[in-house]
Amino acid sequence: MTRDDTSTAGSRTTGVTTAAHPAGSPGGPEILRYTAFSDDPAGGNPAGVVLDASGLDDAARLAVAARLGHSETAFLTAPPEGLGAPGRAFTIRYFSPLAEVPFCGHATIATAVALAERHGPGELVFATRSGTVPVTVREHGGRLVATLSSVEPYVTALAPADLTEALAALGWPPADLDPALPPRIAYAGARHLVLGAATRARLADLDYDFPRLAALMRRLDLTTLQLAWRESPSVFHVRDPFPVGGVVEDPATGAAAAALGAYARTLGLVTAPTTLTLHQGHDLGRPGLLTVELRDGDPRAHVSGTATALPES
Repeated sequence: MTRDDTSTAGSRTTGVTTAAHPAGSPGGPEILRYTAFSDDPAGGNPAGVVLDASGLDDAARLAVAARLGHSETAFLTAPPEGLGAPGRAFTIRYFSPLAEVPFCGHATIATAVALAERHGPGELVFATRSGTVPVTVREHGGRLVATLSSVEPYVTALAPADLTEALAALGWPPADLDPALPPRIAYAGARHLVLGAATRARLADLDYDFPRLAALMRRLDLTTLQLAWRESPSVFHVRDPFPVGGVVEDPATGAAAAALGAYARTLGLVTAPTTLTLHQGHDLGRPGLLTVELRDGDPRAHVSGTATALPES
């Protein structure tokens, strides 16, 4: 079965076209829908956003995420004491249709833009399971653009047997890997396996064994695979299988973008200060644009993008 779309496993609900639920059940919290990393509702990666989730337990949050069918939905509650100014600091948690994830970049960008539309641009700070994530929202070219600063990243080696299993699940022969982009696990809030594709055609042809890849990812505690083709020293095209979240492919992945930035700097592919441009979602018909800034003297990755409210349907 071809699995190069964003369908949710099991129900086969397409994550990017699920019917909107602008409000929860009667008396429940308002549920917003934004697409991140695009100024076009038909592009980027849709996310659910619940600005007040104080009345929802974990089971209810998972049910909301599953009903929306997007790769993640963000849920806000009160921040830890002393985190930041009132109305500018929050606890945020992220649920995919199948499970909670420790950090999600696109849902963070979507949430920050949603807050800025209501309370004005400026500084925000989020307490995530992975640590504190500051976000700056500014106006640029008539759009609100959010920049998140990741937690401190790391990059680790991948066991040869695990690489063999990953390639088998993807259906990629070893010759399809780019030797200039060695396989690594990169973390900037969540763990991602970075695999470099030797050609753009290899990246475009994604048809993988969903349960086999999901099993490997659970064993290695991976959130997505970051499949990357390097067009130029600072421009990448990327795709992110996300079977552990119940989604075949994530259309635009901010956490993986941050991890790729850490990967590129750690392996000496780039030298800070620099900015990487990532194109994602084109193979799904949902093009998105992510930028990753790497600053001199700052180990974090700074991921920027816009977000657009999705129309009710």
